[in-house]
Amino acid sequence: MSKKDKILIGWQEIISLPQLNIPAIEIKIDTGAKTSSLHAENIEFFNKDGKEYISFDVHPVQKHKDVIIRCQSLVTGKKQVKSSSGHQEKRPIIKTDLKIGDHIFAIDLNLTKRDYMKSRMLLGRDAMKGNIIIDPEHKYLHGKLSDRQIELKYIK
Repeated sequence: MSKKDKILIGWQEIISLPQLNIPAIEIKIDTGAKTSSLHAENIEFFNKDGKEYISFDVHPVQKHKDVIIRCQSLVTGKKQVKSSSGHQEKRPIIKTDLKIGDHIFAIDLNLTKRDYMKSRMLLGRDAMKGNIIIDPEHKYLHGKLSDRQIELKYIK
């Protein structure tokens, strides 16, 4: 993808993860992180057709633990990841589509508890390569939603 075809984003954005049935989640861009990370709880591994899968809960709205999405995905690997505090942890990796504006592309996500972190998801360098240019002076270049507006996307 040429530079002119890349998506311009700010240091925080609202994206969706359509394959995980997550219509809106706030992300923070982290060029210091190699991989992207999603807050996940109640992680359970299982086998299906000889392949390893994972199911997990996502609380996509910060400060609203009552909004829970149960997700399921094929495990594409496990990776040793060092957190910002220096703690090493082996995390499951899944592949899923990320949608921002009219753009959709596949990313790898590691799953871990991020309760102590402000953002439910970090977008790391590997996901951005070839797809994204960051303008660190701005945020929500693809639209801002309040926590309440995000929460309403989950009420059926």
